[in-house]
Amino acid sequence: MDAKIYSRLSLMMFLQFFIWGAWFVTLGTHLGNIGFSGSQIGYTYLMNNIAAIISPFFVGMIADRYFASQKVMGVLHLVGGAIMYFSADITAAGPLILGLLFYNLTYMPTLALVNAVSFQQMESPDRQFPRVRVWGTIGWIVAGLVITLIQFKFFGDVEKSSLPMKMAAIASIVMGLYSFTLPNTPPQNVGKEITVGEVLGVKALRLMKERSFFIFVLCSLLISIPLAFYYNFTNLFLNDLGMQGVAGKQTMGQMSEVIFMILMPWFFVRLGVKKMLLVGMLAWVVRYAFFANGNLGPNAWMLYTGILLHGVCYDFFFVTGQIYTDRKASKDIRASAQGFIALITYGVGLGIGSAFGGNIVDAFTVNGVKDWRTIWYIPAAFAAVIALFFALTFKDTSRSREEAAVEIQSAVEGV
Repeated sequence: MDAKIYSRLSLMMFLQFFIWGAWFVTLGTHLGNIGFSGSQIGYTYLMNNIAAIISPFFVGMIADRYFASQKVMGVLHLVGGAIMYFSADITAAGPLILGLLFYNLTYMPTLALVNAVSFQQMESPDRQFPRVRVWGTIGWIVAGLVITLIQFKFFGDVEKSSLPMKMAAIASIVMGLYSFTLPNTPPQNVGKEITVGEVLGVKALRLMKERSFFIFVLCSLLISIPLAFYYNFTNLFLNDLGMQGVAGKQTMGQMSEVIFMILMPWFFVRLGVKKMLLVGMLAWVVRYAFFANGNLGPNAWMLYTGILLHGVCYDFFFVTGQIYTDRKASKDIRASAQGFIALITYGVGLGIGSAFGGNIVDAFTVNGVKDWRTIWYIPAAFAAVIALFFALTFKDTSRSREEAAVEIQSAVEGV
C-alpha cells in the first residue's frame, strides 16, 4: 500500500468517525435540554442499536452484491447528512426519534463499507489496517476537541444545542462527496445467494454447543447492557455536575483506548483470556462506582479516572472477545462468528441497555433533579454480578497466552 493510498484511506477513516463522534457523545445533553425524559433519551439512542441490527442485511444482501462500496457509501452519507441537518432543529420527541432512526439506517452500514474499501487496497490487512483504523479514533477525538474549542471560544452552551448534530451533518456531506473519489471497490458477492442465516451468523451457533463459548456469548450480551449507560448518559451527567469542556475531556477515553491497545500483548501473556475478560468487566464496576462518588471537588479524580478507564473497559473485554472468538471458530465460520458477536453486543445488548438505562434515569429523577449516585450504582451492581458469574463459570480452553499475544501484536502493530 503506497503512501498516497494510505493517506486517502486515513482521511476516509478520520471523517467516518469524526461524524459519529460529533453528535453521539453530546446528544443526551442536547435532548435533556429540550425536555426529553430519561426514557426518551434512551429510546433515541436505541435507534442506533436498531440500525446496527439492520445494517448487516443491507450490506450483505444488497450493497455487497450489486453496487461498488464507495458509491453506496457516498450516497448514504449524502442522504444521511441531509436527514441529520433537518432533524437537528426538531424538538418533538416522536419526529426527532424517527429522524434519527432514518439517519442511523444510513450511517451504520457505512461502518462495514469503509472497512471493505480499506481491505480491497491492502496487500496485508493484518498489518496495514490498524494504521488506517487508528485515524478513525483520532477523528472521534478531534470531534470532541472541536466541540470544546467552540464552547470555550464562541458558544458556551454548544453541548446543549443542536450545533454538534449540524456539525456531523456537514461532515457527512463532505464524506459523501469524498467517497466518490475513493478507489473503486466492486461488489464482492456478485451472483452469490446470501441468506438471512448467513447475515445473522447462524453458522456460528454451532460454537454455542461448547459451554465456555456459550457463557462468553451470554456475558457479552449482559455486559453490553450497563455499557449503554456510559454512552447515553455520561455527557449529560458531567454537564449536570457543572464540568466545563466535557466533550473534549471525554476524548481521554479514546486516547486511553489507543494506549491500552498497544499494551494488550504484554497484558495477554501475563493474564490470558479469562483474566483479560474479567478485568474488562470489573473495570465497568469501578468506573460506575467512581462516577457515583465523583464530584468537582476533592473527588474530581474519580470522574477523570472513570473516563480514562474506557481503554480497559473496551479493549480488555471487546477486543479480547473478538480475538477469543476468532480462535474458537474454524476458518469457514470466522466472519460469521464475528458478525454474530457484533449483533449480540452492539445490537441486542446495547439496545436493551438503552431502553433499560433511560427508564432507570426516569425512576430516579424527582422534580427534574437526577439522583446520579443511585443511577450509577445500578449498572455497577449489574456489571459486578455478571463478572462474578463469569469468574465462576468460564474456562478458557483455547490456545496459549503466547500465541494469543502474537495475534494481538500483529493486529495492533503500526498503531
